[in-house]
Amino acid sequence: MTNTIYFNLDNASYSTSSPDSILSHHQHDHEGSRAASSSFVVAEEINAWIRPPSCSFGKVFKGWIDEYKLTATKPGRGTAVAVKRLHQGSLQGHEEWLAEINYLGKLYHLNLVKLLGYCLDNQERLLVYEFMPEGSLDNHLFWSNSYCQLSWSIRMKIALGAAKALAFLHSAEVNVIHRGCQNSNILLDWNYNAKLSDFGLARDGPTGDNSHVYTSVMGTYGYACPEYIATGRLTAESDVYSFGVVLLEILSGRRAKDMLWPSNQQNLVDWVMLYLSDNQRIFCLVDSRLDGQYSLEKAQKVVHLAVQCLANKAKLRPNMDVVVTALEQLQESIK
Repeated sequence: MTNTIYFNLDNASYSTSSPDSILSHHQHDHEGSRAASSSFVVAEEINAWIRPPSCSFGKVFKGWIDEYKLTATKPGRGTAVAVKRLHQGSLQGHEEWLAEINYLGKLYHLNLVKLLGYCLDNQERLLVYEFMPEGSLDNHLFWSNSYCQLSWSIRMKIALGAAKALAFLHSAEVNVIHRGCQNSNILLDWNYNAKLSDFGLARDGPTGDNSHVYTSVMGTYGYACPEYIATGRLTAESDVYSFGVVLLEILSGRRAKDMLWPSNQQNLVDWVMLYLSDNQRIFCLVDSRLDGQYSLEKAQKVVHLAVQCLANKAKLRPNMDVVVTALEQLQESIK
């Protein structure tokens, strides 16, 4: 049976205020609103292809709205939206729900997924986003039944889009550390434009004379940088390291951590480092599905850029503006 939810658009809001004011101004009676409102979206649970492979926040649904009237439409009509529904009673999930509103409700960039609205009905907490029809990068890279293998040029386009998102977040005007850059949080639209999602772990960057912020170590194993794991010190360079891992995944078609490989190949970063002494062996690192689509020179540039991002010392990693420039130059050489 298909799971459905009802989202009351009359009580949806853009998050231009603080989480505290959201809690005080947007609580309402869910059942009473359901009876009185004509603005409910009936949303079906999204299948595994479209949604990220895992969502600790809760379940993800697909619905349809009239984007001008902000009213519900019949399935298949109007604008598709993705609705995240928080697991009820989840304390950590509630904190992530607030973080999503706090950041995505205030930030706009072509390479960030759009938060269209949020809703708090007693214990019912929802987030409504633009729908990303091509799902996540994870789906395309690692699902054996992927119906569209990503070409070299598309992979580089996706990498550039994700890099631009992080560069925007790290800019002095924004100063946000994402802390969750991984393939499952990079979503794709019809044209394979990458949009960074999931700001549940995001934090404001350091200010003043501070070089970092301290926080509990959270995130997905395989993407976190060494100094963050060891000390809890979080910087923009932490995101740069995570992006380096993603770039290697894009290049190799292999997961950051995969226990199905022999023990010396299970950690992607460690495995790649074994091949760096001989540039002619770079071909061994590239996804075999890309055979004939790239030159050795281009592959070398991507690997070397990723390795720079993965430097053990944070100060040796390039900032994301430098990464964007390098990927743009690579894109120009593809044309």
